[in-house]
Amino acid sequence: MGMQVVVFDLDGTLLDSLTDIADAANDVLLRQGCAAHPVNAYRAFIGNGVKILFERALPPDQQDASIVERCVHDFAEAYRKCEGQHTTVFAGIPELLTALADLPVKTAVLSNKPHALAVPCVEEFLPQWPFDLVLGQRDHVPPKPDPSGALEILQATGAVASSSLYLGDTAVDMQTATAAGMVAVGVSWGFRPPEELVEGGAQHVINHPTEMLSLLT
Repeated sequence: MGMQVVVFDLDGTLLDSLTDIADAANDVLLRQGCAAHPVNAYRAFIGNGVKILFERALPPDQQDASIVERCVHDFAEAYRKCEGQHTTVFAGIPELLTALADLPVKTAVLSNKPHALAVPCVEEFLPQWPFDLVLGQRDHVPPKPDPSGALEILQATGAVASSSLYLGDTAVDMQTATAAGMVAVGVSWGFRPPEELVEGGAQHVINHPTEMLSLLT
């Protein structure tokens, strides 16, 4: 059986959005009276959702739950202000999505970015390619690596887990795919090193988006 659905992580897999995420988070930190971090530091901060991002980025004396909650709330506004200023689609992604559009395979996005930010982000930067489903982090669904979102996509698309690919750039993504029974595909062009992907359970690691096409059969 060929692959029935391809599920993509968003930030670090489809979009190079690191600078915009860092700028928004640093804006929130500065308003909180905390020091900003270099952009590259956010490679290790992101991946588990905005709440954990700030738990990692805030100094130890600012780890109070109410402060984290306020930062999470303020992040949405800050991100909307800077979104798109530096974000780009990774090279090779347009070619991959165009090729998938001509095949009998469904596509979806599953992100730990808040749902209210993830959906317009996909609409803005990837408007040419209609995904069957786009899911960001929602309050009633546990974030990745919990497989709930991935299983929801399988149910919505009617796909069998073993005939589904999940592409991502972090160990969180690989753990999500594994927990859902999907084929875990790590991408080396994202925010984390390939070694982390392998340790996280990647069954394949690809260096260019179109390499994924060979995994469809």
